[in-house]
Amino acid sequence: MQSKIIAIVNQKGGVGKTTTALNLGYALSQIGKKVLLIDFDPQGSLTVALGYKTDNKPGIQTLMTDAIEERETEEKCILEIKKNLNLIPANLQLAGIEMTLVNVMCKEQILKSVIEPIRRDFDYILIDCSPSLGTLTINALTACDSIIIPVTPEFLSAKGLGDLTSTIKKTKKRINPRIKVEGILITMLNERTNLSKEMLRAVNESAVYIKDKFDLDMKIFNNKIPASVRAGEAIKNRKSIIEYDPKNKVSKAYQCFAKELIAND
Repeated sequence: MQSKIIAIVNQKGGVGKTTTALNLGYALSQIGKKVLLIDFDPQGSLTVALGYKTDNKPGIQTLMTDAIEERETEEKCILEIKKNLNLIPANLQLAGIEMTLVNVMCKEQILKSVIEPIRRDFDYILIDCSPSLGTLTINALTACDSIIIPVTPEFLSAKGLGDLTSTIKKTKKRINPRIKVEGILITMLNERTNLSKEMLRAVNESAVYIKDKFDLDMKIFNNKIPASVRAGEAIKNRKSIIEYDPKNKVSKAYQCFAKELIAND
């Protein structure tokens, strides 16, 4: 299989991007796929979730700076988490990179130039994006092959998905014609509530709206991630939920989701 770069994107915070990057990466590594996680959020949430201190350590901000300055990176920026699972960390210096990019030629291509030389070393590269549609996210959309969009019951309006879809559509047209949307991943689902039933209906309506308005197919993954306080506990304990509580319903959901994703390749 050719390596695949997936951006996990939503301009809304708190929808499960970091949780999805961490647990999907863990689940893929469990079934023998070599995975690289890229923390591409200046808050460094994924880095912290994996138990690393971010201050003044080399990471994606180092690689981006060196790419902008057209120099070789001398520091080791890829950390081995466990067998088949690696991380390029991030810290607040990445926010400064976003400001620097304003004046850089081909500013949308910088992350791609960082990833391309190493992509053959991995089966999957997962980019955990910041909650915005700024220059960093455009870099992720330019570098990736496909996109996963996590959504929760609080963020299901057609307009909200429409803003993101418009950005994806423009990037596809102007910069990265190969990009495709893998699908919408429903997270933090409580299937017993009426809100969840309304949510599922709203997601389907949004997918139809996006197809009609933007001519972009956007399916909804069969596997959905249930709500569970254990997922939050796992993050606080610097672990994947799959490692923290293997029998938990969220653990099983992410393992099934990983298999669904591979089956689609």
